[in-house]
Amino acid sequence: MISTPIPGTIPAVSAIIDGETITTAPGAPIAVIDPATEEVIIEIAEADDALVDRAVDAARRAFEGPWRRMDVEARQAALRACADRIDAATDELAILETANTGIPIGQVRDRQIARAAYNFRFFADYIGQSASELYEQDPNYLTFVRREPVGVAALIAPWNAPIALGSMKIAAAIAFGNACIIKPSEQAPLGIDRLVELLQEILPTGLVNLVNGRGATTGDRLVRHDQVDLVSFTGGTATGRAIMAAAGQGLKPATMELGGKSANIVFDSADFDQALDAALLSIFTTNGQQCLAGSRILVQRGIADRFIEAFVARARALRIGHPLAPDTEIGPLASRRHLDHVLSFVPTSDRAGVRVLAGGRRAPGFDHGNYIEPTVVTVADINDRICQDEIFGPFAAITIFDTAEEAYALANGTRFGLVSYVWSQDIATIMEAQDQLSSGIVWCNTPMMRELRAPFGGYGDSGVGAEGGRACEAFYTRQKTVSIPRRPLGLRKLGMQ
Repeated sequence: MISTPIPGTIPAVSAIIDGETITTAPGAPIAVIDPATEEVIIEIAEADDALVDRAVDAARRAFEGPWRRMDVEARQAALRACADRIDAATDELAILETANTGIPIGQVRDRQIARAAYNFRFFADYIGQSASELYEQDPNYLTFVRREPVGVAALIAPWNAPIALGSMKIAAAIAFGNACIIKPSEQAPLGIDRLVELLQEILPTGLVNLVNGRGATTGDRLVRHDQVDLVSFTGGTATGRAIMAAAGQGLKPATMELGGKSANIVFDSADFDQALDAALLSIFTTNGQQCLAGSRILVQRGIADRFIEAFVARARALRIGHPLAPDTEIGPLASRRHLDHVLSFVPTSDRAGVRVLAGGRRAPGFDHGNYIEPTVVTVADINDRICQDEIFGPFAAITIFDTAEEAYALANGTRFGLVSYVWSQDIATIMEAQDQLSSGIVWCNTPMMRELRAPFGGYGDSGVGAEGGRACEAFYTRQKTVSIPRRPLGLRKLGMQ
């Protein structure tokens, strides 16, 4: 049996404030569980109100310091140094992240840790190209628009890709001159804890702080703090509603990247093999625990039988195993509670329009761990909860359609609107689909990709606001309009003497 070799001794980090790692706190302990063994890795004392206040105070002092007015070139150099430090710690961070999330280590190392380093490099490049608006239409004035940092940002990271998504928030916040406090999910704090420790080696004291704790206590205190100026959250829709309501009471700008129930439309005119490979990738990567997963696969009738047969065969062949094993493709789900949630969608008996083709049960051969077989069902009625609620696991629902109009109606028949996937070699179909689909992102003939210069955000229950180059600039800065007369105004002529 593979064990999880945690590098060194993991400190039970309650907070990182002003560069100091704090391991003792009066808050209730939080058990961090290895999803592969269901054993406790470590217990962390929750950061109480006093620690949250200290973290916010530290961030406020750092914001009032020199960072916000630093030359762009110097800030770029610091961000790139952060990226280099992440690269150097790739193996350590990957093991921590895998131990905490159950995601296969190859996916963590090659995608999520690499993405974290890229986040810092991307924003280093972006701030070097930012430009201001200048208005010259009024012959008497020059009017320009400055963008200034907002202040102290509260950043709340999810449990499914903590380092990749948490680092996006940190890099964006500080790139534009803000200071921040990040709160990892209490379920998966280890990778971000270590990441923030590494950043202390490079960044000014207090610029990036961390508090660990439960969302309803530590997170709520952080969001409501009167010295926190803006809030960014990635996670579930219900939690997002509560956080946005709390932020709204303080008139704080907030971005919410929330859930998804994305449709993956495969037309008869698709490149069959590419569409098949991508459909598997989009639902089973990271154990299916991703908001952008193509969890609803809509297949046109002309290729449906062939596609379903091939998809089911490939799903059954996926290698389930310990997330540290190099050949593992599906690891354990993040928690026992989440495993139970995913399994609750499997019909306990046949019901109209739902048929289980593969999986639907805990994976055999594992005495411990939150392992589930990749699950494939066909669903005729999109109003079934399988097609309406976010399952967030390796669970694909396939529905057959006849016409393009039917496909768009099926795809849009959800309260979510994060991503849509479209597969067709017919350009007219692609152009029509991207126009008809109601989602913030449409990926045409491509599996998951991120263009960080473009906004990433959803419609409806998938969130408010977006992340990405210009979107982050708009969120993490505020506008200041400055007007300067071109020549003396002659105010005496207006009787103002």
